Parts: sequence; C-alpha cells; structure tokens
Amino acid sequence: MTNVKQNQFSDSGTYTHLGVTGRMDPSHELTTEARNERSDHLDLMTAPEIVQLMNAEDATLAAAVAKESEAIAEAIDVVVNSFQSGGRLFYIGAGTSGRLGVLDASECPPTFNTPPEMVIGIIAGGDTALRQAIEGAEDSVTLAAEDLAKHNFNANDTLVGIASSGGTPYVIGGLDYARQTGAATVGLTCNANSRLHRHADTIIAPVVGPEILSGSTRLKAGTATKMVLNMLTTGAMVRIGKTYGNWMVDLRASNDKLRRRSIRIVGELTGLSADAAAGLLGRCDGDLKTAIVSHVRGVDAAEARERLQQSDGQLREALKA
Repeated sequence: MTNVKQNQFSDSGTYTHLGVTGRMDPSHELTTEARNERSDHLDLMTAPEIVQLMNAEDATLAAAVAKESEAIAEAIDVVVNSFQSGGRLFYIGAGTSGRLGVLDASECPPTFNTPPEMVIGIIAGGDTALRQAIEGAEDSVTLAAEDLAKHNFNANDTLVGIASSGGTPYVIGGLDYARQTGAATVGLTCNANSRLHRHADTIIAPVVGPEILSGSTRLKAGTATKMVLNMLTTGAMVRIGKTYGNWMVDLRASNDKLRRRSIRIVGELTGLSADAAAGLLGRCDGDLKTAIVSHVRGVDAAEARERLQQSDGQLREALKA
C-alpha cells in the first residue's frame, strides 16, 4: 500500500508548499457540493423518474463545456507544443478525477500508436487507488511532486491537474511543482473561481452545477471532465498528424478488431481490395501511414517511411511530396 504523508495544511485550510501559501476551498462555497433542488426527493422517485432526472441533468453538460471552448483550444495548443518539443502530457488527480486521467492516457497508445510514456496518468495513492480508495492520499500537498519526479517530469512537459472541487491538495501541490520546473500547467475543475485558478497557467472550468446526489462528482462533473479530456488528447493528436481526415491512420492494430479496421482504412484510402490491403500492410509491418504512402506514391516501405519522417509524420504532407 502506498505510504501517504499526513496532511500538509492546517485545520484552518491553509498550506505552504514550495514557497506558496494558499487556502483550500471551504465546501460550502462549491457548486459541486451544493444541494440540487430537483432531486430533493430522490429517495422517493421510481426508477423511470431517476433515469429521466439524470438524463435531464446530463443534457446540460455540453453547453457547460462549450463555454470553455477557448480555454480547451488553448490547452490543446499547449500540449501540442510539448509534444513537438519532445515533452509529454501528464494528468494528475485523485479519486474519480485521477481515474479519468489514467483512462484517457491508457487509450492513447491503441488509438494513436503513441508510446505509453507520451501521455501519462497519475492517481493519488498509486495504481491501487484505481480500484480502491487510498485514505488520505488526496490530502497530501507534497505527494504529487514525488510522483512526478519519479517520471523525470521536466520543463518540456505539460501537466493537467484534474480536481472537480478545484481545491484538492494533491493536485495543487503537483501544479506548484510543475510550475517550479518551468513546465506548462492546465487546471481542470468544475467550479468557478476555485483555488485551482491560482495554480495553473490555463484554467478549464465547466460549471455543471449541483449533482443529483449531493457531492457525488463522479456524475455530472465526471462526465464533463471526460468530455474535456477527450478533446485535449484527440485535438492534440490530430494536430501532430495522427489522423488523415477523420481516419485513425496511426492506430496500433493490437487485436482482431483493430486489424480489421486497419485493412478497411487502407482499402478505403487506396481503393485496394481487403486481401490486397492486408498484403500491403504486411509488407509495411502493419503501419497504416507507411502502407498508404507506399501505394499512392509507388515506393517501397523504406522510402515511404523516409517521406513520412521528412513530413513530421503528417500523412497529407507526405502524399504531396
């Protein structure tokens, strides 16, 4: 079990870390902790009524996230800059927020054929916390710095600190550490004017309002967080050339479903039959981009790879060469 340090802040809610003194948000000021009047009688509702209420509440999330479009786009550009500088994207969070970061990071290698170390998700309490609560992990303002240091976090990297409340000590401590290294920082919260706002360069704050189950931020806040994370990694990967149109041309064919998808994509982009597309992929070690450039430009796999390298991995540019 992870050894969790004692709280690094006082009973009054203040803390000092890396020369920064701050104060955690009292829960009564957080909209994510407020009571939702529409669910006052939740325990008296029938199953269809609960479903209808939850669906109605969830329907408001797209508008809340849309209000943060400019900040999300800014964060995508920040992440792209890290990738192009040889840096990485890190997510840190506790509880649901941490699990969502780990989930998004773990889906990048099969979707975009990225190395596992390119997008890294860190949860307070370590991997054990993915399945069970690690008491006190989120309350340490120093533990995140230790976790990031284990990955040699540096100025080329970007850190996205995820905290629905906007006041999680673990996340704030991690952001403070990242800023000390000179790295770019992004804060993702579901509360306006949270403590997180003072500790990140870019703030994304979709305000989703009170949950139907008071304080249960795995609900609306969790869904809004997942929406934002989808945009961050998908947007950044598109910008660095991991797609062609809306095709996943950089996916890793690690199972039968993805192998069939690879064959279909090559077939659609080249006009080849399924058998011919499969053969082409075989000659190109399963790499979609290489296969497409090889066929369209009439070159062997080695030259196709060279053209892609000269085009910074951008398939559209390689096909023009």
